[in-house]
Amino acid sequence: MFQSFEVTARPEQGPPRLKEIRSQLNTAGLDGYLIPRADAHQGEYVSAHDERLAWLTGFTGSAGFCAVLKNIAGVFVDGRYRTQVKLQVATEYSPVSWPEISLANWLMEQLPEGGRIGFDPWLHTPKQIAEINNDLENSKILLTQYDNLVDRIWKDQPLPASEAVKAHPIEFAGENHSSKRSRLGDILRANGFASAVITLPDSLCWLLNIRGADIPRNPIAQGFAVLHQNGAVDLFMDPNKLIQVYAHLGPEVTCHKIGSFLSYLETLKGPVCIDKSSVPVRVADVLGDRGGWGVDPCALPKACKNIAEIEGSAEAHLRDGAAVVELLAWLDSKEPNTLREIQVATQLEHMRRRDNSLQDISFETIAGTGPNGAIMHYRVTEETDSVLQDGQLIVLDSGGQYLDGTTDITRTISIGLPPSEACAAFTRVLMGMIAISRLRWPKGLAGRDIEAIGRAPLWYAHQDFDHGLGHGVGAYLSVHEGPQRLSRASQVPIEPGMILSNEPGYYREGEFGIRIENLIVAKEASTLPGGDEHRQMLQWRTLTYVPMDKRLILSNMLDADSKAWINNYHAETLNKIGPRVSKSAYDWLKLATKPL
Repeated sequence: MFQSFEVTARPEQGPPRLKEIRSQLNTAGLDGYLIPRADAHQGEYVSAHDERLAWLTGFTGSAGFCAVLKNIAGVFVDGRYRTQVKLQVATEYSPVSWPEISLANWLMEQLPEGGRIGFDPWLHTPKQIAEINNDLENSKILLTQYDNLVDRIWKDQPLPASEAVKAHPIEFAGENHSSKRSRLGDILRANGFASAVITLPDSLCWLLNIRGADIPRNPIAQGFAVLHQNGAVDLFMDPNKLIQVYAHLGPEVTCHKIGSFLSYLETLKGPVCIDKSSVPVRVADVLGDRGGWGVDPCALPKACKNIAEIEGSAEAHLRDGAAVVELLAWLDSKEPNTLREIQVATQLEHMRRRDNSLQDISFETIAGTGPNGAIMHYRVTEETDSVLQDGQLIVLDSGGQYLDGTTDITRTISIGLPPSEACAAFTRVLMGMIAISRLRWPKGLAGRDIEAIGRAPLWYAHQDFDHGLGHGVGAYLSVHEGPQRLSRASQVPIEPGMILSNEPGYYREGEFGIRIENLIVAKEASTLPGGDEHRQMLQWRTLTYVPMDKRLILSNMLDADSKAWINNYHAETLNKIGPRVSKSAYDWLKLATKPL
């Protein structure tokens, strides 16, 4: 099994560790310390070595941070984790609704007379620290760089990851790394930069057409790189990881031990492009005036997939869809009250493992039934494993890492006869998902300009959900990829080739959760009869094909266009997935895709 169901953090472990941190505060002469969920590479995902937030507090969400003061410890989480954090942290910690309550305002309330707050400069970006300092401008609170206090007391901290790096085949990458390096070097030159520092692991792996295994569920290798305007790269990574790829990297990529990274930065002549939202403060400090604010040069090119990446992802989704259909057919053959969540997650992984190109799951499968489904990023463990009971829903959010693509799909399934209120909410969520899927929009709009369309059916019913409508997805890379998002916070225009998720939801704490997710890729839209020929428009191509649970659809709530879309989608699903599944699953699929 790729997935483990062990309990990885317990609330009772937090208080004694909090006591030790406070002892360190006194020794350091600090009034507080910040513990983010971050590492020196500033990616979204971290290795076991860097799970400091979970180790200290018990909170295992993928985003958040803790501010430890001498008399209070705030755990700051956004709307995705507010149910989860209450279940995972001890009462000695105080959950804080972030970003509604900013760190600066919270600190000023707790420390009205001022104080010194320490932070590790490797684990924070210049943008983060500048925003906090700006908000603290009229206070007597000072942020100060300091050694990592968690590392001082974490006696059995795992070693940093050091997995072998492999070359990513050109048939899947679609462009060799020499071409990528040259293309991005030209962009640096055009923008007046001599070089650029790259710290994000997925950027580094995309640029050099390599993949690794330093982060669970993500085929990325941790390291640092400097890209020069002539296309040459200096790569800083554990040499033991690179043994298999020296020939692949070639003479224009010079490999160094990771410990020499900072001393190398001191030799660079400026201007050096650094991204204030992803480079660590420590790196910006070393570069000083030679550093110039820019954007990670890999971010946008990586997001705009080429033909090989798009078609590879499309094929991966068809094979993955077949595995999910096999699971749903199996699930429907079981009586309510006879299965548990772990059995469902295990069976789904078994179905995916039939595909020899599966390298891993793309994240821990979310299999949450009843109240567990209302925990947006629920992770089932041996202690929380619940029975699928008659009249409940199960939210099944999962994905696979295949050599040709990364998948992410969510389906909400009825166990027995669903309650009418859940059906109404499900239908509204489905209406929002369909509205985004059918959308055509003017080129140049960002996620913030269109994401409300996926929420509108819920808004009309005085309902909403506390996560983004969609995130970017990599091509056999991270299942969460920037800079593209369907989010009210995203200002990055959507461009052809960008793959995003389309996943509206609805969550009623203590009762049920609903989420429906397909992956979609942006493409140029053809001009419609009577349309303005001079306007450039975009539309979506759907990548995911797995039926929706018709038992949860109130068809009288759907307008004619929405009903036509779902019927056409189900017909395409039968056509594309039917030939890839067993006879029993095909018989189930024929019934599941019958027109409404």
